[in-house]
This record gives sequence, structure tokens and C-alpha cells, in this order.
Amino acid sequence: MRMEVPVGELVGRAPAFLPVPAFLDGPWSRNHRVGLGLIVASSLLAIGVAACGPSMVALRLGPRDNLMPPWYLPAGWVTLSEWVAVPLLWLGLILGLVGLWVCWRAIHAGWRPHNRKLFALGAVLSIGTSLVPPMTSADVLMYAAYGRLQVLGLDPYSITPAEIFRQEFDPLLVWTERPWQDTPSVYGPIASASQWLAAWLGNGNMHNTVFWLQMWALLPFLVIGAIAVKLAHDDKVTQTRAVLFTVLNPLMIWSVLSGAHNEALTLVFAIVGLWFIRRSPFVAGIAIGLAGAVKVSLVFYGLAMIWGYRRDWRKLLQLAIGAAIPLGLAYGVWVPRALTAASRNTGYISSGSWAPPIQGALSFVIGHDASWAVTVLIGWLLMVAIGWMLSRVLPWRLVPGNPDDDEPRRDPLTITVRTATILTTAWLVSSPYTLSWYDLIAWVPLGLMTASRLDLLMMGRGFWLAAAYVTGRAVEFSPAMRVVSSVVRDWACSAFQILVLVAIVQWWWSWGHQLPRWLGRILPAKLRTPVGIEPG
Repeated sequence: MRMEVPVGELVGRAPAFLPVPAFLDGPWSRNHRVGLGLIVASSLLAIGVAACGPSMVALRLGPRDNLMPPWYLPAGWVTLSEWVAVPLLWLGLILGLVGLWVCWRAIHAGWRPHNRKLFALGAVLSIGTSLVPPMTSADVLMYAAYGRLQVLGLDPYSITPAEIFRQEFDPLLVWTERPWQDTPSVYGPIASASQWLAAWLGNGNMHNTVFWLQMWALLPFLVIGAIAVKLAHDDKVTQTRAVLFTVLNPLMIWSVLSGAHNEALTLVFAIVGLWFIRRSPFVAGIAIGLAGAVKVSLVFYGLAMIWGYRRDWRKLLQLAIGAAIPLGLAYGVWVPRALTAASRNTGYISSGSWAPPIQGALSFVIGHDASWAVTVLIGWLLMVAIGWMLSRVLPWRLVPGNPDDDEPRRDPLTITVRTATILTTAWLVSSPYTLSWYDLIAWVPLGLMTASRLDLLMMGRGFWLAAAYVTGRAVEFSPAMRVVSSVVRDWACSAFQILVLVAIVQWWWSWGHQLPRWLGRILPAKLRTPVGIEPG
């Protein structure tokens, strides 16, 4: 027996359904207490592994000469082997995924929690995660290194950490790890400024510098969640989704905060921009310009705002002027070389994405270099195609704050939120280089929309990418662990990323497979769309 679970609806269409096996449709799967308990257990497992101190998953931060976080047990008290630490983290991710799914189902079964308490729970888990050593990714060590270079008066956009520590000892740079030691910075001026400040406060100590970088991840993460809840106004369901998909999202707590990644710092300015979309296009423009000065990937939010204001040229002009001010100052006056440096962060292919199997197969036919270039090109084409498909099937629902009878297709905030979801998701699922912490840019606007099967696809995608990089550090795992990790990352994770693409295509096809008008005119009649929904 199979049950059907409603997951959302489109304007003018019947609800969409996803099949759920009967054994997953029991009362437990809609019990918020079960879901919250699993989310808490997930975070506590990760915190516990990190608190045990340096291991194959927890970073080595060098000497600690004070009581500042990140905190962990003294050396020698507990030593976790890879066969304890890695499975525990995988277990934690499984618990978090199931907990997130159960809470998601509970919302649509009528659960209406006290959202301030729910937010407080997420904040406590987020803070706890940020007070123990980062795990599984050495990116934060590179942030510290780029900051250290600036403190020393060097240019992180042209000089790499390895160039310095191979010539002379440095008490901070010596603690960096492969594989990015020979790579100059690709981050925007504001990100570089945050790295300089952390390194200055850390005063040459990696442990202390990492603490400040963890705070630069935590504080924006909490602000993002708070603004998302405020954007939901008095809509209880949307408020709960906003909390669940941001500060209480175990996949994002793990991916962003356990690794102390700068995704939250990147995104916080764009979310501030969303807050001002209905209030001041000029201020929204300044906010998105600041976001672009952290990381250029926030261009998708800028495009979404342009689309939201496209019917009002005056507001569009205000948005453009506002964005031009911080972008011009950051890239035109402050650090012009940062813009060209960011272009180096293209053309990569990451393990665990859909791309390695495709590139590997093509390499037998056209060679390694050509197959690499073709795979990257396929990624760009996929992004356009997936973006179109999502634009045909994602629900239209007015973002709270305007009268309920307002037309969502005319509201700039609703258009911006929906378009940001479409563009960021299309980029995430189609990019040959994709990592779980990148997903934060899609989870936030997704929380402001009504439920759809995209929620579930993002849960699955995030879980597999997070699991794939539990063994992501460039350290010497045992041969057996490398085999297990390869199965998880190179086979299971890549297969699921391909499945996500297939699922989106199937979703679009089953809902009418509407084509762009220009393409519909040139295709044979039997391939044209029988039904469709007008674009917003």
C-alpha cells in the first residue's frame, strides 16, 4: 500500500503529490517531538565529536594559550579513531535528515509551534556548534591565512600562504592544510576585510583567529534566520518553515557552522536586501551590492531583484544606483584585483557532483582536457534548462506582509523570492562544482515559499553532499576508509545529484512540460506543450 502526501500547489492547478511508502507514513513521521529530538541529537553528536579534540575530522588549530573557544578536551583524554569519528558524523547526518523531514511533515499535519522558542532552540544548537573546533574542511584555515597575509602587509590576491611558510616560519600559516595552500584568495573585499579583522584579533594564533572566523559565520547565520522569520510576518506556517530551513536546519548547521564557512556572511546582506524590497529599492540595492562585495555568487539575488522590479523602471533605477555604490567602491576603488581573482573560481569539477561520471565517460572519447571543457559547458546549459523548468512548476504564493488578495505575480518581494529560489537552485544542482554549504542561498528563500517537492530534493541533496565530505580533509585516511568514502562520495552522492536533475525534469514534464515560446514555434507540433502556466 502506498500513501499520497500533498507537498504544495500551483496557482490554478491541483495539488502536487509525492508517493510515500506506508511504513514511512506512520504517526511517528508527523510527530514534531520525534523530529526535534532527532535534530537535537544530530547536533549533539557533531558537537561531541568536535569537543573530543583534533582527529581525522576535527581540525588541528595549534597552541591555545587562553580560555577562548573553540573548546575541546585536553590532548590525550579522548582520541577518536577514524572508524569512530566518521561513522558518528554520518549517523548524526542521518538523524538530522530524518528529523528535518519529520518536522517538515508535522508542519503540514497541523503543527503550529511557538516560533520564538523554536528559533531559540536553533540558536542554541548553532551557538554550541560554533564553540567547538571546526570539522571536515580546512577552508577556515585558509580564511585565517589570507587574513594573516593582510596583517603582514601582503596581498592575498597575488601571494599564497605556501609562498610564505616555505621560506620562513609563521606561527599561523604553518597550521594551514592542503589542498588550497598554493591558491590565492578568490573572495570579495568585504570577505577579505573580515579575514583581516579575525587575523588581527587572533594576533598570530591560529586557534584564536579561527574563533573569530567562527563568529563571522555564526552571527550572520542567526541574523539571516531572524530576518527570514520577520519576512514571514504573522503567518505561522511560513514562520515555522523559515526557522526550520535556517537556524534549526541540521544540514545547514552542520555544513555552514561546523565548517565555519563564510556562506552566511555572504548571504546576510542579500537577505537584508529582501527586507527592503517593499520598502526602499535604493536600500535593497545597497544591500545586494554589499553582498556582491563578499562573494560574486550573490549575482543570482541581484538578478532576482531586477526581475522583481522589471515592471517599474523608477524602482529598477533606484536598485541599480544603490547596488552600484558599494560594488563600485569595492571593486573599482578599494580592491580592483578582487574581481579578476574571483574569476579563478570557475571551471572546477567537484567529487560528489553529477559531473565526474560524465566527464570520466567523455574523456574516453575526446580526451581529458576537452571532456573537462565540455562538462563545464554542459553545466551552464543545464542551469538554463533547470531554471526554466523550475519556473514552470514552483508554486506561486504571496510572501506574507501584503493584503492576502494581492496578486503574487505583481508583488516585487514575492517575485524576487521565487526567482531567487529558481536561480540559486538551478545553479546549485547543475554546477559541476557544488558543496553542501553552498545550499544556504537556496534554503532561505525556499523557507518563505509554500511546500513543494523541491523541499525534499534539497533535503536529500544536502544530506548526500554533507555525508560525502565528512572525509573531505586532505589527510591520510586508511585504505579501507578511503574505499568507503569513495563509495559514499563518488558513487552514492554523484548518483543522487543526477537523480535530483532527473526528478526536476520529470516534475516539469508531468506538469505540462511548457517550453519557451521561441522554442515552441520551431518544434514539431507533437512536442509542443499541451498545457502551461504563464510566467510570472
